[in-house]
Amino acid sequence: MNTGTQMIEESHDAAPVEMLAALFEAHGWATEQVGEEEVCVEIPGAWTAYQVRGIWRTEDKVLQILCLPDIRVAEGKRGEAQELLSRINEQLWLGHFDMWSQGGIILYRHGLMLGDDGMLSLDMAQLAIDTAIAECDRFYPAFQFVLWGDKSPVDALDAALVDAAGEA
Repeated sequence: MNTGTQMIEESHDAAPVEMLAALFEAHGWATEQVGEEEVCVEIPGAWTAYQVRGIWRTEDKVLQILCLPDIRVAEGKRGEAQELLSRINEQLWLGHFDMWSQGGIILYRHGLMLGDDGMLSLDMAQLAIDTAIAECDRFYPAFQFVLWGDKSPVDALDAALVDAAGEA
């Protein structure tokens, strides 16, 4: 368990946005509450800072985690970016990467179905955030290789995964 989260009682479940806000505060990350159903934070990653949003849909009992690595795809690179997204998503077990049609913004997203009580545990919150950051860190170089290094999506993904394996 991270020392920053020891302030949160482990056995206590909470409403999703409240749990995420408490988790973010425990890590010392400045949070912004956007109504009762959304919380935002900026989290440092290996390559850049990520904007992370937790959005709660009460009617569906689904918490959506969005992680935005501040990557915008120029119109001329969207085909290559889409191919890269497809290849990256084949590698993922949880969540997926997407590109907003408006503005070409790359993001990672994952939905958590929380069941009838709609409560989120600390462990589940920490795992969801850790996974989002880890996946963005793992594939950030591939996007850079395609968008700025003029590598093909296949070569970019191969290079990013080799680099990531070398960091361990």
